[in-house]
Order: sequence, then C-alpha cells, then structure tokens
Amino acid sequence: MSWLVQLLVNAAVLLIISAFFQSFEVASIGAALLASFILALFNLIVKPILIVFTLPITVMTLGLFLFVINAITLMLTQAIMGDSFVIEGFGMALLAAVIFAILSALIHSFIVDPVTKR
Repeated sequence: MSWLVQLLVNAAVLLIISAFFQSFEVASIGAALLASFILALFNLIVKPILIVFTLPITVMTLGLFLFVINAITLMLTQAIMGDSFVIEGFGMALLAAVIFAILSALIHSFIVDPVTKR
C-alpha cells in the first residue's frame, strides 16, 4: 500500500512542478502516473548502480551529487515517455530533481505521515 501512496505523491509532485515551469511538461494526470511508475522503476534498478559508480564524487560533494543522479533518472524517464513528459535540458532536470526532493519530503512529513500514524 505504501508504494501506491508513493506513486501518487510522486505523480502529484510532477504535476506541481509542471504547473510552475514551462520547460517541464506533463501532458496529463495519466502521464504523471505513468512517469511516476517509470521513475520508481529507474530508482529501483538504475539509481543504485549509478550511486555505486559515482561513490567517490558523491562523497567528495557530501551527497550533493545525488541530485545529479536524480536528474539523470528524470531524463531517462523523459526519454521513455516521449512527448507526454518533456524536460527541456539537463539544467531544468537538475532544478526539478531538487524541487522534487523538497516537495516530496514536505508532502510526506506534513500529509502522509500524520495520516498513516492515526
């Protein structure tokens, strides 16, 4: 059940980011849900491999390089989704990765966690 909540939160965050930036587009709610699912698969399979390969630079940057890895997974998701999920440039993907992490953490701490602790 928690994976479904995570997918819904990720889809909502993708829609929120697309509402504020023109260079980050999600075509519909269905596209956001599909992108959230694909992003979850990349985070499950590709992200750990990238973290292992980039461990020295991640340690040297005190973990900030993880935002670059998150931007890479967003770009990979965009490559698979095609025209229904568009990110114009790696800079936008990096900014979206930072905002995605912040919004996801805020939604989980203020909405999801209090509701599930009831």
